[in-house]
Amino acid sequence: MYAAALFKTIEEAGIAVLTLVEGVQDSELLASRLTRQEVTRQMRLMLEAATALPSDMREAMPEIDWSGMATVGKALSGSTKVELDEALVFCSRALTPALMMWLRVYQQQHPDWFKMRPPAR
Repeated sequence: MYAAALFKTIEEAGIAVLTLVEGVQDSELLASRLTRQEVTRQMRLMLEAATALPSDMREAMPEIDWSGMATVGKALSGSTKVELDEALVFCSRALTPALMMWLRVYQQQHPDWFKMRPPAR
């Protein structure tokens, strides 16, 4: 159930990121203070939830770029403006779409991972 809640957080934040950047050029994203702040906030939520997943769960999903997420997470937590800009663009254009795609695949292959119910005793 804990992992299912984290997956739900990842999914909701990922959808928010994709919605916010849809139809927005990279230069517009980086220039828009409000959009940039909200995209950054949603990325942090998504990355924190991904980091909180149990390691065995992450290992069961090798196609997901966990190291890329860790790198973006570090960049979002206090890098230079250039590094932050690169992290925002990479996460919104590549990392988040790929993550959302793989989560859908895993949800179809392992529906129990995504169900919100107490663990069996």
